[in-house]
Formats: sequence, structure tokens, C-alpha cells
Amino acid sequence: MNQTHRSVQMQTSNLKKNIAGKDMTKGNPLKLIFLYSMPLLVGNIVQQLYNMADTIIVGKLLGTRALAAVGTTGPMNFLIIGFVTGLTAGFAVITAQKYGAKDTENLKKSVAMNLMLNIFFSVLMTAISLITTDPILTIINTPKEIFLESSVYIKIIYWGISGIVLYNGTSCILRALGDSKTPLYFLIASSLLNIILDIIFILRFNLGVGGAALATVISQSLSGLGTLVYMIVKYPVIRTRKTDYKWNTYFAWQHLKIGLPMAFQFSITAIGVVVLQGALNIFGSVKIAAYTAAQKVEQLTAVAAGTFGVTMANYTGQNLGAGDLQRIKDGTNKSALLTIGFSIISMIIAIAFSGPLSALFINKEETQVIEASKLYLYSTAPFYPFLFTIFIYRNVLQSLGRGFMPLMAGVFELLARTIAAYKLPQVAGYLGICLAGPLAWIGASVPLFISYRVIIKKFKIPNK
Repeated sequence: MNQTHRSVQMQTSNLKKNIAGKDMTKGNPLKLIFLYSMPLLVGNIVQQLYNMADTIIVGKLLGTRALAAVGTTGPMNFLIIGFVTGLTAGFAVITAQKYGAKDTENLKKSVAMNLMLNIFFSVLMTAISLITTDPILTIINTPKEIFLESSVYIKIIYWGISGIVLYNGTSCILRALGDSKTPLYFLIASSLLNIILDIIFILRFNLGVGGAALATVISQSLSGLGTLVYMIVKYPVIRTRKTDYKWNTYFAWQHLKIGLPMAFQFSITAIGVVVLQGALNIFGSVKIAAYTAAQKVEQLTAVAAGTFGVTMANYTGQNLGAGDLQRIKDGTNKSALLTIGFSIISMIIAIAFSGPLSALFINKEETQVIEASKLYLYSTAPFYPFLFTIFIYRNVLQSLGRGFMPLMAGVFELLARTIAAYKLPQVAGYLGICLAGPLAWIGASVPLFISYRVIIKKFKIPNK
């Protein structure tokens, strides 16, 4: 008995010594959530800035048609990126739980299971994506003048799915351990490299939109490799052994039952965006380019929304592992208030600077494009509080193992976006397209909030 106790003490000591991350099971919840979120926020801002740089370079150097070609593939790209983001974040919830419980043995096994599942899904998603590219572009009414460029761009992105999975998977593991800074550093390096390669491939080698896609794939893949190497070198406690890769169906299911609902929830949202893109494409290249520019501005100004969602996924996972339900409740309430405050600031920025930010992507003489972009931001920014709270309650519920309602919220969002996309334009034209997003946010946030309040009252910590 004493030997077992001593062994547990040694494992806990090694865990604390070898992981330079952040233990979120102790200390002031609001302070922890805020400090943990800031590197993530900076990283997400950098991510958006380099995505914007991508779009700016394409729009300024290649023109409105090229911008529309890249923009029309945005929902398809989001469909894959969203699935990867949800999947890898879901797998890492188990890792966070093992870390919170100070269970070093199963921590290693969770890391190994992460890697195995990520490899499988990388291959599967690459194959499916490449096969369905042109049929989807046809279904969403991609204009003939941009069809070829759109196809080339997104297919190159799809060939790089394994690099995207590698970076997201390793980053989520590090964040599960409380290390939110390291992924930021590699993201900054990746962003700078992407911009440099964009300019080289487009200006020097005249590769067009294909060059922009190739720059993205190379920079993300190198970032993923760098993060993997760093993780192995820096954190001995999660260095896997051959025995850790022994297949365990039940353990795999523990990861999948959180990862798949999170991935499908993102995919359902993305399907709604694809449907909306199909309705938008009927309005032609000018409106497509305007919508693309406005979306980039929205992604930058609303970047804090996803940031606090990731934080709460790891915060909830660690505290669930530690068996502290009251701490989860306290952190969720304070995080919700914090994110609403950030949403109001984001709303003000989006409205006040809609013109100058939109003009970054478009030549000044394209006044119609700029005005249409501004109209989108005026229509959506007032609804940011609904968008921001979606991420809080969705991630908390998923980390508690209650994935059904977040999945259904995604279905409500899909239905609201689809109905709005095909009904509102008949009455309000392009403005109807703009309002589809806010209606979808309301359709998802309200049931998520109600579900959280109901579930948290009845929730019991497993094995406690």
C-alpha cells in the first residue's frame, strides 16, 4: 500500500517537473482563464492576419476575379479546417482530463491515441475532399469564369490536410497540458513564412492562386513538424513508448465520442456556410469578392470568440479530471461575462472601421465591392454577443461529455442559415445573405445556453 502511494507521489512529482504548462485546477478561475486565453488570442489574431495577408496579396496582385475564386472556396476550406479543429480539440479533452487527474500512464496513452487517430483521419479526409471538389463547386453555382482557379486553389489546400492535422493535433495536446504559448510561437513563424512564400510564388514564379495555396500548405506543414519536435523534446513525460500504441478499442472510443461530435458540429456549421455560398454565388463576382473581404474582417474582429471556447474546453477537461464541478460552474459563468465584454468591443471595432478594413483587400476604385462589404459588417456585428457565447457553452458541454446538444445546436444553425439564405434574398437581395449568419448564431446560442443550465444542475462527476 505504501509502495503504491509512493509510486503515485513520484508520478505526480514527475508530471509537475516535466510539464511546464499551466495547472488550471487551482487558483482564481477568472485570472487563469484570462491569462491562458491571451496567448491563444494573440495566436488567433496572428492566424487571421496571415489569412488576411493571403487575401490582400491575392486581391491586390491578382484582382477581384482571383479574390472571388479564392473566396468561393472559403466554405469548403472551412468544412475541412472545422472538422480538423473539432476532432483534434475533442481528442485533446481526454488528454486534459488525464493531466488534471495526474494520471501519467494514461496521459502517454492518450497522446499515442491522438497520433494514431489523427493519421487515420488525415488520409480519409484527403481522399474524400479531393474526390468531391469539383462536384461541390458545381453544386454551389461557382461562376464559370472563376471555376478553374477555385478548383486549383482548394485542391492544393486539400493535399496539405495532413500538415493541418499535424499542427492542430500537436497544438491541442500542448494546450491540454496548459501550454498555450508554444503553439503561438510556431504560428507566428508559420504566418511570416506564408507571407514570404505568397509573394515569391505569385510575383516571382507567377503561380497565381495556386501559389497562394502552395504557400499555405508548406508553411502549415513545417509549423506542424516544428511543434511535434518541440513537444517531444520539451515534455519527456508525454514521450510515448511502443507499448502506448497498443490498440485499445474502448480507449479509442473515449476519444472519438468527444472528438467526433465536435468535428461534426463544425462540419454541420460549415455545410450551412457552403449552402449560403451557393446562394451568394448567384449575385456574381462583385458580391462574392465583397463577401470574402467582409468575412476576413469579421474573422479578425471576432477572433476572441473561438479563443475563449478553446480555453474553456481545456479548463473544463482538467477540472473534470480533478473532480471539481463547482470550479467548472464558476469558471463558465465568469468566462461567459468576459466573452460578452469582448464581443461588445469587437462589435464597435467592426462597425467603426468597416470601410478602411474592407479597403485592405480591394483596389480603391472598386467602390461597389467596398460598399457591399461594409453592408455585411453593419448587418452582422450587432449580433456578436450571440456568436461569442456559442463557443463558451458548446465547448463546456462537449468537455463534460454532453455532445448531443452542441450537435443539435449545429443542426439548428444549419437550418436557420439555409432557410435565411434562400428566403431572405427574395425579399432583401444581398442584405438577406448578410442576415443569414446572425439568424444562425441566435438559432445555436439560445438552445446551448438553456441546455447548459439544465445539464449542469444535474451533472455528476464520474466515479466520484
